[in-house]
Formats: sequence, structure tokens, C-alpha cells
Amino acid sequence: MKELVGRLAALDPDAGAALQVIAYFDRLVEGRAGLESLVRGAAVLAGCPARLVDEERGIRIRVGTDGVRRDEGGLVGSGWMSAPLVAGAAPAVWLECDGPPGGVRAMVLERTAAAVRDVLERTRGRTPVADPAADPASVEVLLDARAPEHDRWRAAGRLGLRQTAPARAVAPWDGPPVVEAVTSPVARGPAAPGYGRAGVGPAVPVLELPSSWAAARTALRFTAAGTEQDPGPGTVYAEELGGLALLAEAVGPADEPIPDVRALERAIASAPWAAVTLHTVACATSLRAAAAELHLHHSTLQDRLAQAEHWLGWPVHEAHGRLRLQLALMVWRLHRDQRPRSTGP
Repeated sequence: MKELVGRLAALDPDAGAALQVIAYFDRLVEGRAGLESLVRGAAVLAGCPARLVDEERGIRIRVGTDGVRRDEGGLVGSGWMSAPLVAGAAPAVWLECDGPPGGVRAMVLERTAAAVRDVLERTRGRTPVADPAADPASVEVLLDARAPEHDRWRAAGRLGLRQTAPARAVAPWDGPPVVEAVTSPVARGPAAPGYGRAGVGPAVPVLELPSSWAAARTALRFTAAGTEQDPGPGTVYAEELGGLALLAEAVGPADEPIPDVRALERAIASAPWAAVTLHTVACATSLRAAAAELHLHHSTLQDRLAQAEHWLGWPVHEAHGRLRLQLALMVWRLHRDQRPRSTGP
């Protein structure tokens, strides 16, 4: 296919581009991509925001050219390019740009509508799937609070989830959302095995999984890469956040950092050991325990802390100072929420 596209592009650039669009959406369909992934593909390929609106099914997805989902977007423009999901029906897929029809954007629109129709038929229609456990589109339906209840029940069935058993949502740092059954509502189990860095939502009845997904995404913001420059937990369980979840609601990546965060950034930029040292001191039960974890002599840690306190502007030897340091580290992590765009609902 690549060879054909290359040869055709050399002869006719427009035809080559159209073939690339077809191949792109074919890959999404073969991979059982969800609706949001399809709308994202349309936006990126067309170079303008794209939206899918299906009032009957309660679906409203809008994605910008940066690939980020932003459902708010105002009214549909009268001149925008659009396509229905069924011939003769009202438009359901829009590219937020004026015509004229034709060209690559027309191909993007046509392929998006066809792929969306396939997903809706598969996940909210009657078509069975051969491998429910590997069906990201069904996961998307199950985690979407706006999806009708009977659609979510059907998606749960496709994924092999029982009505009476709890399940939880997992938000990997770089990957699609995951839903997994758990043996007990209070089960922690292995820390999101195989998902790497991830936030884990609470175990809930399957119809309440959208709330577990929201909690998992909040927990994900408190994770860290686990490196010297980004120390911290790779997996965070939402149930263990307590009141810190409120902090996530108040702090966004675009917000102006508070003075304590700026002081922390200044300290981290001043010495390569600062981030991991301050994180370890903030989490350890004592300075002696922190020194042991860092494999440092106690006096060496004291010297580092004296320097760090100078950069921070407050002492960290006392409980109040360590609490202040813990909060600064948490807020610093929330400000650095620059994970790849969400792939969930």
C-alpha cells in the first residue's frame, strides 16, 4: 500500500493524499478504534476542528487540530462541510471549515462518517464482536457517562464484565483507557500490571465506571516518571488521594504557579540531586530514614538540605516545613501535567 501511495503521489499528489486518508482510517477500523480516535483523526488530517453529534445516542465529541478533545465549541456553522451517518439523514459529522466540497477534506469527511457508522453498529447496534477484551470502542462506550445505560450494559457484556462483579478503570500515561474486573471493591492488587505509569480508579459497579474513569484520570496527574528529575510514584490509586483530589480540581497546567512551586523549581534547577532529595525527605519518616534511602551519610544530607532550604526559602527539618514541601511537590506535579492527549471519553 505504501508503495502504491508513493507511486500515485508522484503522478497525482491529490490522489496520493486521498489514498493516504483511506489507508489511515482503514487502520483505525482494523484496530477497533473508538469514536474519539476517529474524530481526532479527522481533525488532524483535515487541519481544522472536527465534531461528531448524534443526539439520538447522546454522543457529542469535538476535537481540535491539536488533537485535544474540547466538546464545547458553539453552534454548527452553516457553511461547514458535513456528512450524515445514514444516507438522507441529518448531518452528524462536521469539519469546522467552509467548503467547497471536494479534495482531501471531502475524503476525510466521507471516511470519518463511514468509520463512525461502523463503530456505532458494532458497539451500540447488534453486531457481535469476536474478541470483546480487545475492543477499545466498547471500553469507550462503557466509560462514557453520556452513553445510554443500555449501551453501557451491552458494552460491559462485550468486555466480559459481569453485572454483579465490581470493575475499575485504569488511565495509563500513554495509552488507551483500560477496564478490568476486580475480585473485591477494596482490592488494590498488583499496581496496574503491564500498564506502566497509570492512575487507577476505584472499584465500582460496571454502570458507575465513568466515575471510576474520572477518578483514575485525576490520580494519573499525581504520578511521576520515577527518575531523578521526576521522582515519585508511577502508579497512584484514586482512593488513596483523599483531600488531594480537591487540589487537582484547583490546579491546572496553565495556572500561574504559586510562589512555593516557583521556589521548588528554582531549587530543582540549581542542583541535579535536588528533586530526588527533596522528594525523599518529604516522604520519609525521618531524616535518618531519608539518608538511608538516598544512600547518603547523614551529614551529607544535612548539607544538601541546608542548601535546599536556602533555595526554597523555608526550613524542611520541621513537620510544618515538610508538609509545605509535600504540598509544593504535589502542586508542581499537577502543573507539569503534560501527558499525551487523552484517548478516553
